[in-house]
Amino acid sequence: MDRGTRRDFLRTTAVAGSALALSPAWVLAEEKASELPVEMSIARWQGQALPDPEVPSLAARLTEKAIEALGGMGRFVSKGDVVWVKPNMAWDRTPEQAGNTNPDVVTTLIKLCLEAGAKKVKVGDHSCNEAKSAYPKSGIEAAAKAAGAEIVYLDESRYKEMAVGGEILDKQMVYPEIIETDLVINVPVVKHHHLTEATICMKNYMGVVDDGRKKWHQNLPVTITDFTAFMKPRLCVVDAVRILTGHGPTGGDLADVKRLDTIAAGTDIVALDAFGAELLGRKADEIGTIVEGQKRGLGQMDYRKLRLEEVAIS
Repeated sequence: MDRGTRRDFLRTTAVAGSALALSPAWVLAEEKASELPVEMSIARWQGQALPDPEVPSLAARLTEKAIEALGGMGRFVSKGDVVWVKPNMAWDRTPEQAGNTNPDVVTTLIKLCLEAGAKKVKVGDHSCNEAKSAYPKSGIEAAAKAAGAEIVYLDESRYKEMAVGGEILDKQMVYPEIIETDLVINVPVVKHHHLTEATICMKNYMGVVDDGRKKWHQNLPVTITDFTAFMKPRLCVVDAVRILTGHGPTGGDLADVKRLDTIAAGTDIVALDAFGAELLGRKADEIGTIVEGQKRGLGQMDYRKLRLEEVAIS
């Protein structure tokens, strides 16, 4: 570097340093905060109500926008990854009945994972009704296959005992193929539940374990939190295109279904469950799993305190 160039460099550096030193603390704090990743996104349809035939394309668009607001799927998926998309696919119900996750939300996530470089995307759930009826009836099976995913029927003989290390759940039979993937994307639909009041992200992990759930019912908020901590959530996507407001978790009556045309996504599972509870007309501190999740340090019940990105689509 010659003397003239060096002199110019030092002068420029000094001016920049002076400007930085004179910047108000709140400006520096805002600039620093803006560099941190978004923790939660909410994408909502704000236009005129759309007819049911347009719901599939709307669900896809909302999902894309929610993931985009988080920084894109590339933030979570690396080239060569194997990803498990874990919807609620437990019930012999159609998409319109909102007993399972919207199939177009699932397929959009599959496509985004593959575009981000995932080697393989698998989709499966421990269904409550027979999988051979629940999988196709949900609309997810055919749609996921068409999107390039592998549909997995969970084989009862393959469950493996794993150490959970929870307050009540010390061990649990878990489907190993899910745990062994590089990323599990938890994709519940927002529903009422007759035992826990709400079933959203945390409770959706029950579809990773076998039928041996006697211990769970000793104290569902504690055991669900035990297993959520074991799963170490990285990305959850909440389907609130249609929600089930009553007679959950099975549903079946269209009178209990409400169109909200909303998708939320994020890294804080407690915050997402709190948002889902709000959509059901409940306060977060009324839901035992949310209270217990925050108590154990799994997230923040007041989602408005997070780095939140809200997107209005019309």
